[in-house]
Amino acid sequence: MLRLTGPLLVFLALATTTSAQVGKSVSVAAGTPEDKALAEIYAAPDGPDKIALLDKFTADYGKGDLELLADQLYVQSYLAQKNYAKVFEYGERALALDPDNFATAVNMVHAADEQGDSNKVFDEGEKVAAIVTRYKAAPPPEGVPADRWATQKDATLKNAEGDLSYVQFAMVNASYKTSDPAARAALFERFVTMFPDSTYATTVREQTAVAYQQAHNQAKMLATAQSLLTSDPDDISMLLLLADNWCNDPHQVDKAAADAQKALDVLAQAKKPDNVADDQWQKQMSLQKGLAYSSLGEANVNKGRNPQAIDNFKQAAPLLKSDNFSYAQNQYRLGFTLAKMKRIPEARTVLTEVLSFDTPYKPLAQDTLDKIGGPVSKQATHKKS
Repeated sequence: MLRLTGPLLVFLALATTTSAQVGKSVSVAAGTPEDKALAEIYAAPDGPDKIALLDKFTADYGKGDLELLADQLYVQSYLAQKNYAKVFEYGERALALDPDNFATAVNMVHAADEQGDSNKVFDEGEKVAAIVTRYKAAPPPEGVPADRWATQKDATLKNAEGDLSYVQFAMVNASYKTSDPAARAALFERFVTMFPDSTYATTVREQTAVAYQQAHNQAKMLATAQSLLTSDPDDISMLLLLADNWCNDPHQVDKAAADAQKALDVLAQAKKPDNVADDQWQKQMSLQKGLAYSSLGEANVNKGRNPQAIDNFKQAAPLLKSDNFSYAQNQYRLGFTLAKMKRIPEARTVLTEVLSFDTPYKPLAQDTLDKIGGPVSKQATHKKS
């Protein structure tokens, strides 16, 4: 099984949640009692004293738009205090008064993210997505020319990009942290439905296919991977996923070999993006090439071409050392094939190494070793080296 791990490569600017003007804008006349009360609130540090000032402001002026403003300030202050229950309480109040209050919805994502509640991150992120969708579709206000409204909307959405990027990142990150692969796939699909044009959408679709493979949902994995390859026939991640999936199927080994070879061909032409560090790029390229050679080797095993398979596995081995799972998988394949070829001393050495990694291939290696004389002793390994 192919296992793609590691965080997304993202570059995120955390903008403040007051940068975008989606939703009602509340103004207070300068010099009024309300203005003086607000100045005192803004000057107070977040904590009990600020909440007390907000309570007094709400009691004195908390009607209409000023109630909305007070609720927003409660949300901001409680978020700073990490009182997440209160953030959601006052956030819901603010959204009841102004369902398109973008800043409050983003703050609620912050709270859910800080709590580490993946489902809550998605629930609150869904509100953000809905607000943006409504705003994009909104007609010009009465008396505002269409062209000026379009320009204003573009500027507002531009201002909101930092917050939107944060929300999308929080949702993708929450998906990654979901341990159950079926639940993770469901969150990934939910994300793409909400943000189909996100810069993360392609990676998320790829990870959806991987999650379905890990959940043993063959039909959905194939449908997702093949859909991506229809859009981009050179999608390396999906070529590797399908090669790994098919390399053990006697009826599909030709497809596995073709996909693995195509991945190698694409990798040979790949160019490093400017925003990826050289060492990170080399590690990624090495791992992907190693996975391709390993799948090609397994396909050759199932074609009865064991000598070619051994060469493939040996090509893969040094390329996969950065990932214990992939390296152990490849070495198990190599050791098992050597055992089939009656090259027992080599097989024992390779399979003994697999025992040192805590992966699903450890018991498989042990089972094979039990049939061919057991692991190589540490003393024997030392003498050989």
